[in-house]
Amino acid sequence: MSELTGKRVAFLLTDGFEDSELTSPWEAVTAAGAEAVLVSPADGEVTGKNGHKQSVDLAASAAASADFDGLVLPGGVVNADHLRMDGASVELARSFFAEHKPVSVICHGAWILIEADVVRDRKLTSYPSLKTDLRNAGADWVDEEVVVDAGLVSSRTPDDLPAFNAKTVEELAEGKHAEQHA
Repeated sequence: MSELTGKRVAFLLTDGFEDSELTSPWEAVTAAGAEAVLVSPADGEVTGKNGHKQSVDLAASAAASADFDGLVLPGGVVNADHLRMDGASVELARSFFAEHKPVSVICHGAWILIEADVVRDRKLTSYPSLKTDLRNAGADWVDEEVVVDAGLVSSRTPDDLPAFNAKTVEELAEGKHAEQHA
């Protein structure tokens, strides 16, 4: 597959991410021809909750959505909680929506989208414990394997990764979505 050749995809995360929610989508987008870039507020290297280590390519404070074609937000409770507290990460996530670019989020990753105020009137799913948080932020939360809403891809857990990966690649291949907005 080469449907993403020439595209750059930012993966925004920090320590405590759900390992498979980084590695599986990373493999999917790179297998489709994209360049994957690990963006983080952490320096040097990040470690997943199950021990996967990966080098940080770019600081969140130095990253610009204009340099990427899409964004992937892995989950993991600790990762998601720390990201939503980092102003540069929140602003970076928000800017992908402002530029109408595809964003894929899984599990607890949706917390940063609540903080970025981009879920109002959007249909999405997440790990079930975020249901009330998302509804309180104005989202239409549903319990489905994968949900696509105008360039916003969301899934619940690592069990959903095959569907999540397929829709992530599909939305990245389609490019900008006019309905995607901040």
